Amino acid sequence: MTPSLGRRALAELIGTAALVAIVVGSGIQATELTDDMALQLLGNSLATVFGLGVLIALLGPVSGAHFNPAVTLALWWTGRRDGDGLELRAVAAYVPAQIIGGIAGTVLANAMFAESLVRLSTHDRSAGHLWLGEIIATTGLILLVLGLGRTAQQRLGPVLVASYIGAAYWFTSSTSFANPAVTIARTFSDTFAGIAPGSVSPFIAAQLIGAVVGVGLALGLFGRSATTATAPASTGEPEPAAGR
Repeated sequence: MTPSLGRRALAELIGTAALVAIVVGSGIQATELTDDMALQLLGNSLATVFGLGVLIALLGPVSGAHFNPAVTLALWWTGRRDGDGLELRAVAAYVPAQIIGGIAGTVLANAMFAESLVRLSTHDRSAGHLWLGEIIATTGLILLVLGLGRTAQQRLGPVLVASYIGAAYWFTSSTSFANPAVTIARTFSDTFAGIAPGSVSPFIAAQLIGAVVGVGLALGLFGRSATTATAPASTGEPEPAAGR
């Protein structure tokens, strides 16, 4: 049976909180262990890849493991077009749950490493090439998520989505946030993974542009979905998402 909307929203909250705790916590740990920036990014990206794969596999059968408003909106829009998608009330529940969960995950990571529970980041990320990186990162993520659903390969989601995010850490100039909820959450930690509040709006704008481009590419390449966006809850094969 399809889980209730409350359980699905709770899965999105917990999953996003855990994802952000992994991203922020591993970033803090990395900077405490080495001063080498490449090793810091390597540690941060590996932890995110492994953690994200586990979270998608675990929570995908409950909510689809979106953990990302851009993905939720993309699945709702394409499903609305196809007539078999995520219901609007689920979007209204998922997005706030993702944002609240992300902030909670940041606070938890700060607490685990004896940082101030809430300290606004001073890590400025305001530059055109970083915004381009976010457009590219989010485009690829949305294309992957929708492509998996349209080719009935959702069971590969935990591996492929996590692998893509890990790769995007390294090939994008922004280190691939690709997630509005995670972007907001990371303003509350003045550590390796943080982003200054003033940098958030352009990042989210770039992510939404990337989501639109990703939807367009998916529709152009794959057409109508081979499975429904709500299928994960009943089949155990998620149309997964995330982005960190």
